Amino acid sequence: MQQALSSEASALAVRRAVRRRWLTHTGLIIGSTILVLIVAIALLAPLLAPHDPYEQDLLARTIPPFWMEGGSWEHPLGTDHLGRDYLSRLLYGARISLVIGIVTALVSGVIGTALGVTAGYFGGRVDTVITFIITARLAMPVILVALAVVALFGSSFTVVITVLGLLLWDRYALVVRSATQQIRDLDFVMAARVQGASRWQIIRDEILPNIAAPLTVVATLEIAQAIVLEAALSFLGLGVPPPLPSWGLMLAEGKAYILFDPWLITIPGALLFSLVLAINLVGDGLRDVSAPEARN
Repeated sequence: MQQALSSEASALAVRRAVRRRWLTHTGLIIGSTILVLIVAIALLAPLLAPHDPYEQDLLARTIPPFWMEGGSWEHPLGTDHLGRDYLSRLLYGARISLVIGIVTALVSGVIGTALGVTAGYFGGRVDTVITFIITARLAMPVILVALAVVALFGSSFTVVITVLGLLLWDRYALVVRSATQQIRDLDFVMAARVQGASRWQIIRDEILPNIAAPLTVVATLEIAQAIVLEAALSFLGLGVPPPLPSWGLMLAEGKAYILFDPWLITIPGALLFSLVLAINLVGDGLRDVSAPEARN
């Protein structure tokens, strides 16, 4: 009875310590707050947008935001060079950025995790071959390869996601390979082997659950990188095609008016910066609270 009570008290103390680490990590709180706000805006875009983001009105071109002379509350953040409501396009643009980041991270995560686990668990020649593949991938500059592929096959929402997903798996592979090598010879994995578990069962039940924490951290970093790369491709005219309201595309469209209508580039630029910063803060916070030294 006393042992049970002691075990329950110990588990409660651990849960309280974990909760305290989460609630006292400033970066994680700030990043999570900004990220949740942007996700909510993206999900509620049809309800929050005052106008159709694709509707053009050439008689209402480049109206300034409400706080500037000539602005109005009909278009709170003004209009672009085609008379489209800027607030509506920004709200819908959050959807595009988040979808590209999340789907790209999922695609690259599956590829990188599969290669990393295979290399780390089996070792030997398998590890040598996969390490060579990872090294070859690291030798290719992502942005140049993405530019070449998109220029060859044409820019579209699907092509951008596919290209980025097939290029951003190397960090997953390196982290997962290292983590798997550290875990594969531990006692609980050896016990599973002795009990007759197959390789797939060991990987599924013993390896993958124990590398979930570093995988989550890498995923947040890859989401941020995918969003930045999509914005760079769109800025260069090879990303998401118009009239989709991508924040990167809005930056590209606004650069011609930066001297006369600077809000066309500063507003989406500030939002893109805030989103990437929030994701990175969440990733850093998850790394800190899940680190072994933080559990003591």
